[in-house]
Amino acid sequence: MHIIKHLQSALCFAGLILFTAIGMTADRPNIVLIMADDLGWMDLHCQGNELLDTPHLDQLASEGIRFTDGYAAAPVCTPTRAAIMTGVSPARLHITNHAPGNPNHIPKNSNLRGAEWTTHLGLEYKTLAEYLKEAGYATGFVGKWHLSHHKGKDAEGPLEPRLRPQFQGFDMNIGGCSYGGPPSYFEPYRIPNISPRKEGDYLPERLADECISFMDQKRDDPFFLCWWNYSVHYPIQAPEHLIEKYKQKEGAKRPDYLAMIEGMDTAIGRVLKHLDTIGARSNTLVVFTSDNGSLFENNPLRSNKGYLYEGGIRVPWMVRWPGKIKPNTLSDTPVISTDLFPTLLEAAGIDYGQNGITDGVSLVSMLQGERPLTRKELFFHYPNYAFHKNNRLGSAVRSGDFKLIQYYDDDSIELYNLKEDMEEKHDLSLSLKSKSEALQNSLNQWLKQTNARMPSRVQQ
Repeated sequence: MHIIKHLQSALCFAGLILFTAIGMTADRPNIVLIMADDLGWMDLHCQGNELLDTPHLDQLASEGIRFTDGYAAAPVCTPTRAAIMTGVSPARLHITNHAPGNPNHIPKNSNLRGAEWTTHLGLEYKTLAEYLKEAGYATGFVGKWHLSHHKGKDAEGPLEPRLRPQFQGFDMNIGGCSYGGPPSYFEPYRIPNISPRKEGDYLPERLADECISFMDQKRDDPFFLCWWNYSVHYPIQAPEHLIEKYKQKEGAKRPDYLAMIEGMDTAIGRVLKHLDTIGARSNTLVVFTSDNGSLFENNPLRSNKGYLYEGGIRVPWMVRWPGKIKPNTLSDTPVISTDLFPTLLEAAGIDYGQNGITDGVSLVSMLQGERPLTRKELFFHYPNYAFHKNNRLGSAVRSGDFKLIQYYDDDSIELYNLKEDMEEKHDLSLSLKSKSEALQNSLNQWLKQTNARMPSRVQQ
C-alpha cells in the first residue's frame, strides 16, 4: 500500500484533531535530522576508529543513545532518502536504486537484468516535512536531496525542479536538487540554489552557516531542520591542513577521506553548539545517521556501498533528546531508516494513523526506556546493479542475530550469525536448514506483500 496524499490527508486531519485537543501550545521539540552521505559504520571515533578525530559526533553520541546495529534502508542513497521521507520501504516505493543508476547495464556473463525502478520521489507521497509543516513546524532543508531526478517535461518545462524539497514540504531549500554529489566541495560548488558567496569556501562550513541562519530565523517556532550532508560522497576533498594532519598518522590509507570526515564533524559541531547559543538544546531532538555504507574499506564489516553485506547497510545511528533519552546509552537493538518517519512524528505529537501505511516503527517508547522494541525482522531489497556494477542482485532479512541473503542470479541463499560472525565469513545455510527455510519464507512473504519488483532473466 502506498502513502498517497489523498489517503494521508484524512489520516493527517485526524492527527491534527488530536493535536489540537492536546493544545497547540504544547511543548513540541525542535527536530534536527542530520545525515551523512556514504559514511561507513566504522567512520567515527566513537564507533571504534582510533585513527579519526570526530569529537563533536562523539559527544553527541555520549549525550544520548548510540545504536550498534543501526541500518540504512538500502545499500545506496536514493532509496534510503525516500524511505526516511515517507516511512515506506524502498521495495514498496519501487525506488530501489540510486538515481539515475544503471538501467541499461547488464554485466558481462550476467543472466539478470535489474528490476525497473523509479528515480524520484513523486509529489503524490506525503512526506515527513509535509506532516510537520501542517502541524505548525517551520521546515528547512539543507544539502543533498537526490530525490528529484526526472528527465521529463510538461507544458511548464522540466519536471526536476518541481520535485525538489520546496515542493515536498520544506519552507526553505538550500542545495537540494537531483545531484548525487557536488561538482566541487570548494566554491564555486556549481550546485543549483546555492548562491555564490566566497571563492574557496568549504561546502560543509557553508551548509553549517545556512543551518545556523535557519535556526536563528525560526527560533521562536518549533522547527524541523533536515541537514543531509553532501559529505563524504565523492569527490573526496578536504581542507589541506586536515589532509596533512592525517598524512602524519600511521596506518591512514586515505588521508583525504579521513580529513573529509573530520571536516564534516567540525561543521556539525558548529550547528550543535548553536543550539546551545540560542537556548534550544533542551527542547531539540537530534538524529545523526548515514544513507549507506562507505565507498571504501569497512573493516570489520564485509564489503561496502552497493552490497547487501553489513558493510553496505550497517551505519552509524545516534539520537539525543535531553530529558527523554538517558545519556551514554548503548543499544544493540536493530533499527532502520524507515523508523525515523513514525518516530519523529510521534515525538512531535502528530498522530498520522496506525493503519499499516508505514514500514517503520516508532522508537519513542524504547528511546525513553519505557519498553523494548518487539519487532522481529528487518528487510532489505536491492534488485539492481550499483554504480560499481559488481554486486549480485538480491534481498535480505535480519531476524535476531541471524541474517539471510537471497540472491537471484542462481537462487542461492547465505545465512550468517551476526553476533558470532559480524564479518559474514561463515555461511550457515546448509548447517542450519530449518532456520534458513524459515527466514527465506518470511522474506518472500514480505516481498510479495510489498509488491516488490524483481530482476528479469536476460534472453540468450
